[in-house]
Amino acid sequence: MNYRTLGKTGIKVSPYCLGAMMFGALANPDHDDAIRIIHKALDAGINFIDTADRYSQGESEEIVGKALKGRRDDVVLVTKVNNPMGDDPNQQGNSRRWLIREVEASLRRLQTDYLDLYLIHRPSPDTDIEETLSALTDLLRSGKVRAIGSSTFPASEIVEAQWVAQRRALARFRVEEPPYSILSRGIEREVLPVCQRYGMGVMVWSPLAKGMLSGRYRKGQSLPDSLRVKFMRKQMSDEGRLEAVERLIVVAREAGMPLTHLAMAFAVSHPGVTSAILGPRTMEQLDDLLAGAETVLSDEVLDAIDLIVPPGTDVGIDAANYVPPAISQASLRRRPIDERAVS
Repeated sequence: MNYRTLGKTGIKVSPYCLGAMMFGALANPDHDDAIRIIHKALDAGINFIDTADRYSQGESEEIVGKALKGRRDDVVLVTKVNNPMGDDPNQQGNSRRWLIREVEASLRRLQTDYLDLYLIHRPSPDTDIEETLSALTDLLRSGKVRAIGSSTFPASEIVEAQWVAQRRALARFRVEEPPYSILSRGIEREVLPVCQRYGMGVMVWSPLAKGMLSGRYRKGQSLPDSLRVKFMRKQMSDEGRLEAVERLIVVAREAGMPLTHLAMAFAVSHPGVTSAILGPRTMEQLDDLLAGAETVLSDEVLDAIDLIVPPGTDVGIDAANYVPPAISQASLRRRPIDERAVS
């Protein structure tokens, strides 16, 4: 592995990061099998592991914790916080109350006394970013967290967080974790340039576009029986995305590589991207992705990709992306009836 520096943190990480979302009840409940997959990735040179408290309600963290016994100091360990972890409305979000409590739970499940990187999984419009950064700053000073960052934040909120940190003398986000793939290139417009401007490391999720760039989803064919189809059927059957996949399969074939290798190599070719998260459910999937770890795309191949999906554009929908309240809540786009009345 040719290790890269994670932003300005000085931390060296592999260009592929092992994502642990598929470990646990959500997809692969076999702890021993998941641990073997983690060990195989580490033995291959991957030193970067990403999980979250929400993944299988903490079970993913527990599996990672067991897998890292005796190897913890060799791994750059990431977990995330924000999503609901219970019925209590305060068991979620980005408040100081929740962050201080939940980091302890993550540390316990991961069987470690520190996190290399703690990410805010999604923005919380109801929480002042100063509140969040203040709590994270205290966690850094306590030694429980070594660096902090955000995940799937819009460019404007990344900038606001940087400004607030500077004005209030608080720790600043050093890393952003956004979605990025050949089919979802929207972050090229603002998010990646903003991260480069502030010296932030970028670890991108879903470089295989929820599996659409695995070759399993083909135009004119029945959808496979998969977890993605179960929860995101509309996205996985999007005609525009399927058409783009067919054209990308041709590009990959002409370049002499599997579509998965083309997709992963594309994700790590952008100068603003530090690492791409691969999320295998099985050892077979991991072996396939590791086989393409040294793949480098030529300018001709990248030009061919640009013709299919132009830079800075998204094809179809991404159901897992962050939707700001101004878009998701109709009440924020409409004046009250009495204010609309014309006298």
